[in-house]
Amino acid sequence: MVKWRFILLLVFSGLIVAAVVFWLQRDKPIAVKITEVSRGEVERTVTNTRAGTLNACRRARLSPSLGGQIARLPVSEGEVVKQGQVLFEIWNDDLSAQLQLAQSEISASNALKQQACIQADLARSEAKRLDTLLARGLASDESAEKATGEARASQAACDAASARVNVSQARIAVAQAALNRTLLLAPFDGTIAEVNGELGEYVTPSPVGIQTPPAIDLIDNSCLYVSAPIDEVDAPQIRTDMTARISLDAFGREFFEGRVRRVAPYVQDKEKQARTVDIEVDFLSEKDNVNMLPGYTADVEVIIDVHNDNLRIPTEALLEGNKVYVYDADFDSISEVKIKTGLSNWQFTEIIEGLELGQQIVTSIDIDGLADGALVKIEQD
Repeated sequence: MVKWRFILLLVFSGLIVAAVVFWLQRDKPIAVKITEVSRGEVERTVTNTRAGTLNACRRARLSPSLGGQIARLPVSEGEVVKQGQVLFEIWNDDLSAQLQLAQSEISASNALKQQACIQADLARSEAKRLDTLLARGLASDESAEKATGEARASQAACDAASARVNVSQARIAVAQAALNRTLLLAPFDGTIAEVNGELGEYVTPSPVGIQTPPAIDLIDNSCLYVSAPIDEVDAPQIRTDMTARISLDAFGREFFEGRVRRVAPYVQDKEKQARTVDIEVDFLSEKDNVNMLPGYTADVEVIIDVHNDNLRIPTEALLEGNKVYVYDADFDSISEVKIKTGLSNWQFTEIIEGLELGQQIVTSIDIDGLADGALVKIEQD
C-alpha cells in the first residue's frame, strides 16, 4: 500500500513539473495596439516626392545696370519699402552736371526761338503791308517780292529754332535716362531681404552668363505659394484648381488649405533624380501667410478623390498584400485576414470587403513575432 502511495506521489509530482515546464515554455503574449474599424471620410491623394519650397509671389534680385561707387544706401535689411523708393544710388555727379547743362541749353534755345519767331511775325506783317501797297500802285514789285522772301526766311529761322528746342528737350531726356541708371528703385512694395554692398564700395553688373549675388534682394511677403515636385507617374492626375493641403516643417503638424494654381508643362529630368513635374499651390487664406518666411521647407497633398461615410482603417494597420491582423478577444489572439481596399492615403484606407464595422485590428504591425494565430495582449496608452 505504501508502495502505491509512493508511485502516485511520483506521478503527481511529475504532472506538476510538466505543467510548470509547459507554463514556462508557452508563448508569451505580445503587447500590441489595436483600433476599431470605423466609418468616415477617405481621400485619395498625391504628395510630393521631395521637399517643396515656400516662395514669394514676387521676389526681385536687383542689380545696377552699370558699375560705379555706392554714394547713397538709404535702406537696410529687414526694412519695408514702397514701390519707386530709392534703394541705393551710384556716384553720379558728372551725369547730374550733364543734366543741368542740358536744362540750361533748353532755356537758351527757347529764347532764340522766341526771338526768331518774333522776327518772322514782323517780316510776315511787312510782306502783307507791301502787297497791299502794290495792289494800290504805291509800291514796286521788287520791294514786295523782297519782303515776301524775307518773311519766308524769317519763318524758316523760327522753325529751325523750334527744332533746336526739341533737340534740347531730347538731350534732357538722354541725360535724365543716364542719371536714372545710377538709381536702383523698388519695383514693388516689399521687404529688403538682403543688401550686398556698403557705402563707398564699387559695384559692377553681372557679366553675361555669370550669376553674381544681387545688390538688393527684395521680397513681397504678402503673397506666398508652395512649389513642389510630383512624380511623373502621379502628375497626370493633377489639374489646376484642385484642393490641396499644405504643411511646413516650421509649423509642426498644422495644415493649411490650398489650391493648385499651376502644373508645369514639362517633366524635370535631372541627373540622379527621379523624373518629376513641378506644381504650384496657393494658400486659400491670406491670413495663413502670417509669420511665414520664403524658403521654408513645405509639402503638399493634392486631393484627387473623396469618399464619405465609408468603412475605413488607419493605413498604418495595412500589411503587404492587403491583409490585416484582426484581434479575437475570446482567445487573446490575432488572425490574418485578406481584405479589399478602395481609396487610400497616408492616414486612412477605405475597406470594400473583408472587415465589418467595430472589428478590432492591430495597428502596431512592425512588432517582432506577430503572425497569424499569435497570442497578444492589448497595450494600454
